[in-house]
Amino acid sequence: MSASGGNRAIIAAFLANVGIAVAKFAAWLISGSASMLAEAIHSVADSGNQLLLLLGGRKAKKAADREHPFGHGRERYVYAFVVAIILFSVGGVFSIYEGIDKLTHPHELTNVWVPIVVLVIAIGLESFSLRTAVQESNHVREKGQSWVSFVRHAKAPELPVVLLEDVAALTGLVFALFGVGLTAITGNSLFDAIGTLMIGTLLILVAITLGVETKSLLVGEGATDADHDRIVSAIADTPGVERLIHIKTLYLGPDELLVAAKITMASDKTLADAATDIDVVEARIREAVPAARVIYIEPDIYRPGTDPKPPTEEFVILSVD
Repeated sequence: MSASGGNRAIIAAFLANVGIAVAKFAAWLISGSASMLAEAIHSVADSGNQLLLLLGGRKAKKAADREHPFGHGRERYVYAFVVAIILFSVGGVFSIYEGIDKLTHPHELTNVWVPIVVLVIAIGLESFSLRTAVQESNHVREKGQSWVSFVRHAKAPELPVVLLEDVAALTGLVFALFGVGLTAITGNSLFDAIGTLMIGTLLILVAITLGVETKSLLVGEGATDADHDRIVSAIADTPGVERLIHIKTLYLGPDELLVAAKITMASDKTLADAATDIDVVEARIREAVPAARVIYIEPDIYRPGTDPKPPTEEFVILSVD
């Protein structure tokens, strides 16, 4: 994913959320709607989240050093995980608390038309933010890939986070409109409290989804199946390579993949020729998968029956004509 594409989606979401948060707080002060307060806190949390994503992207650009020899690319994963925690605590838990409080201490809403107008305007702004995120995601989403698969398997966290936030925001606005609207029609503030509880539950579910997916990236994910197959094919198609004994891949950051492979070559090959062939292997891998920026190729001797498959390594035997 291009950093500029992700940043455009983040900035669009940030600007929309700041404006919406101000309007929601004003509507809450005027009407006393619990749903509006929950939505206002939601928008504040989202605004802070977008700033964290931008900060993570900035820190990830720091150059590699002795303490972090593979760079700081995973900073983006760390900040995305923090976003999930904030969305869960500040957004979801607070909304649940506010909804329970309004259930136990109900009060009549005033000037109900104000939050309704604000919610309708907010739906329009959030739709614009979601449209931007969808457009930027379509630039990197594989043809035919579902949105669920994109969110689950994207190595760059920014677009999936913004997508989920925007979908949650739009759905939350509908819940708030439901609560405030029914309260206005029936005069029963119970519906406003129910809308608030629905918003809180939604945010907690989204936060858990974000946390689980980001945690997987933090722990360390390898190449996708498609990229793994491309790397294996690139090695197999290199003249002079007899076998790929095993291969390991690991994303050091959203745009940087580490590839480590052990291969066999002809036993009579000189060191200079082996080094040349390894250079060709590396070039083919980078051509097949541009994200493969850190590559280690180790020539070795294949020992059938005496070199068993290590428990955590992928074992592939390739015949080269």
